[in-house]
Amino acid sequence: MAAATWLGAWLGWVGARPAAVAAIVLATLLVAVQRHPIALLVVAGLVGGCLSGAAAAARRDAVLGAEVGAGPVRLAGVAATDPRSVRHGGAMFALDARWIEEGGSWRPWEGPRLAVTSDPVTLAAGEPVMVDGVLGDGPGRVGRTLVGGRVRAGSVTRVGPARSPLMRVGNALRARVLGVLDAGSASPSGALLSGFLVGAVDDLPDRDFEALRRSGLSHFVAVSGSNVALFLAGWWLVAGPLGWGPRRRAVLGLAGVAVFVVVTRWEPSVMRAGAMAGVVLAGRLAGLVISPWTALGAAVAGTLLVSGGLVADLGMQLSVAATGGILLGAPLWTGRRPRWVWTALGATMAAQAAVAPILLARFGSMPLMAPLTNLVAAPVVAFATMVGGVGVALGAEPAVSVARSAAAVVLAIARTAADLPQIGWAGTSLLAGAGLVATRRRARPWVAGVAVVTVAALLVPFGHVPSGARVMFLDVGQGDSTILRGASGEVILIDGGGDPLVLADRLREQGVDHVDLLVVSHRHADHVAGLAGITLQVVVGTAWLPSQLGEGPVLDGLYEELTGAAVDVRFPAPGTTATLGAFALEVLGPPRRFASPNDGSLVLLVRAAGASVLMTGDIEAIAQSEMGPIGADIMKVPHQGAATSDPGWLAASAPRIAVISVGPNDYGHPSSEVIAVLEAAGAEVHRTDFEGTVTFDLAAVAGGGYRRAG
Repeated sequence: MAAATWLGAWLGWVGARPAAVAAIVLATLLVAVQRHPIALLVVAGLVGGCLSGAAAAARRDAVLGAEVGAGPVRLAGVAATDPRSVRHGGAMFALDARWIEEGGSWRPWEGPRLAVTSDPVTLAAGEPVMVDGVLGDGPGRVGRTLVGGRVRAGSVTRVGPARSPLMRVGNALRARVLGVLDAGSASPSGALLSGFLVGAVDDLPDRDFEALRRSGLSHFVAVSGSNVALFLAGWWLVAGPLGWGPRRRAVLGLAGVAVFVVVTRWEPSVMRAGAMAGVVLAGRLAGLVISPWTALGAAVAGTLLVSGGLVADLGMQLSVAATGGILLGAPLWTGRRPRWVWTALGATMAAQAAVAPILLARFGSMPLMAPLTNLVAAPVVAFATMVGGVGVALGAEPAVSVARSAAAVVLAIARTAADLPQIGWAGTSLLAGAGLVATRRRARPWVAGVAVVTVAALLVPFGHVPSGARVMFLDVGQGDSTILRGASGEVILIDGGGDPLVLADRLREQGVDHVDLLVVSHRHADHVAGLAGITLQVVVGTAWLPSQLGEGPVLDGLYEELTGAAVDVRFPAPGTTATLGAFALEVLGPPRRFASPNDGSLVLLVRAAGASVLMTGDIEAIAQSEMGPIGADIMKVPHQGAATSDPGWLAASAPRIAVISVGPNDYGHPSSEVIAVLEAAGAEVHRTDFEGTVTFDLAAVAGGGYRRAG
């Protein structure tokens, strides 16, 4: 039934009505022919999942297509999420608005949830609030929560605690955990420990989170069944005599699972693990023994019937796949000694094999050494979680310090393993085939040799020099980074995004081992922070920096790194020209010194193979008006396509191809107005958040009928 529910929810979510109807008809025929209860369950799961997925898709479309109006507003409602830190020291949370004030009286709010941006505020999910601010359009997400508009709040007033007893208990426990951890240390290891305990990783640096992902350890901060088990053990221990007896223990356990889901903020992996635990406990209450497979199936089916949209959530997909893999693979080597090593290794390898197709489809690669890093890190994580939980519960700072030290060990493992090879579809298929052949005893020696050769080959970066000049707008998330590369191997790197590990990944993908010219447009972190340690990764010849030293630590730190590595650092003025291989560069801006770092961006016009590329940095309306229209074949749209550009300037500059370098964000980038202006001017708009790295062959662009480079 779970598989049928999953299929139905997916068909309903993607709107595949003909396929859904066909699947339901076939399943109904199966029932008619077989007349078996199992067949009836399959049909019920398929139909229910399809309806749930379609309803979730309809809710999503209604939120994203809602018109909320604009202007001053006063709203009363409930915080749907905890506040999260945003740029410039503010906070953002999702508001489930219930009432809006109009003409001195209140009426029900009939619109969608809203994203509220404000000064830092002490608030927790589920608590009633009053918000005064300016309402505007801007559909998007706050974390996983869909919002249909945005409020820039002048004031946010917490009215009181959450009305639900469950939310009050969950919020109190969560606040206790985060308060104890914050009181002792705000270090990355403390942030990781909070992830182990309650899944809260907002304070974990992006670089460390990416290291966890690249090393195959990020699932440790996605709360799972082991976390639920540890929490329930402590819950029953605190309950004492109230939990004596299997039925009372089951009732208390169900309440504990509900509290834990609130404490960990109902992440998809928590929903799956909590639902499985709930099924097992409900079975005990009814005097039934529930097998792990039955618990997984019931949990998946029940969760998707309630919230069909989870079928498309990456966290849910990975959680279900990993759990199924563990149930299949953990028993495979239980007869070997030492038993705990082989059991752990079997579970890890089975989980990695199960999630491999999802990771490859989503990220294009997966960590080759993930089974080994998990085998080493798993006991440390379990130790940190148990000791940290006890320390938080008892307020014992020494125990919390020990747990932080253990979390620091996990971070060290992740940072070390992050630079180990990642493999794609080809490497994964080869290793999987070798593993299958290795089950034959006579084949093992030569299979081992193939595996060694494969690993050795994967350690060598396979780059290539393009046949002609190309421009590559790299997918680095919410930020900018662009590579210009010529047929002779010359490389120009403009900006580096916000994460050094992501940039390092992109450079490896392109086989870049040197940068002839490094250009930094301006000092903001989403352009500069990814360049930290660049001289340790590649050889840098010359660097062009903006005249913004002393205005921010990120750019200052990069300048110190470059000069320390004997890089030729220059600060080019407008009118500066240079030739590098196939590329002719001209500095067009900034025309003067501006108060805004964005307007002070270096603006470059790059020509090669008969085509031109305009690199705009983040210039805004003021600098654009002073520089005037600039024609080019390809334009990197300023400031992630934000509404800070002058529509008239965009229309007058009229590129044939406009590329927006953007990632998931809470700022409303790119602006729909900017996209509309560009398309009305005849530009074809590309986005890195939709397409990944966007590459063009400049000779083909110059020929008129341009083509995307492969």
